[in-house]
Amino acid sequence: DPVAMMVIMPPTIRPLRAADVVAVVEFSLRAWAPVFESFRAVLGERVYQAVYPDWSTTQAQAVEAVCHDDSEAVWVAEQHGRPVGYVAVRINSDDRTGEIDMLAVDPLVQRQGIGTALTSFAVQRLRDAGVGLAVVGTGGDPGHAPARRVYEKAGFVGLPLVRYYARLDTDAGHRPALGEEADGQRPHR
Repeated sequence: DPVAMMVIMPPTIRPLRAADVVAVVEFSLRAWAPVFESFRAVLGERVYQAVYPDWSTTQAQAVEAVCHDDSEAVWVAEQHGRPVGYVAVRINSDDRTGEIDMLAVDPLVQRQGIGTALTSFAVQRLRDAGVGLAVVGTGGDPGHAPARRVYEKAGFVGLPLVRYYARLDTDAGHRPALGEEADGQRPHR
């Protein structure tokens, strides 16, 4: 019952079960829909369609893959007997680093501390495994602002990185290079 899920109660965090995967994929897509709308707003429709032509299919496949990947440890946050969040963690044994690979919380129960609880849980599991450095990647767009707050609250320090995109299949986005005329020719001297 979605209404019952809205009652704030601390989640139980437990290992992912095979029976959880469908629910995890479903709420992950709902959780990330605003992120992809943020990408659309930042990139513009033409670039967005080039980069994310079918984001929901691609993301569903990525979540399923993580849930079935033996090199990842995956836990779910459960409330009222239902998965409402999950976190996937990978340890790189070569350099003893760990990564929070994916994390999502069902939009019906966001802003109740579940993302924070999953992040803290994952960091503690990494610490218990002897990991000396943990990393998590997230977007700098407005849609990822809640994720950034959770990670910063957990002690992660952001390193701003920027990824640029340009459509090259039309002249619509072409701008002359330094010393080039608008028609693509060098000026005559």
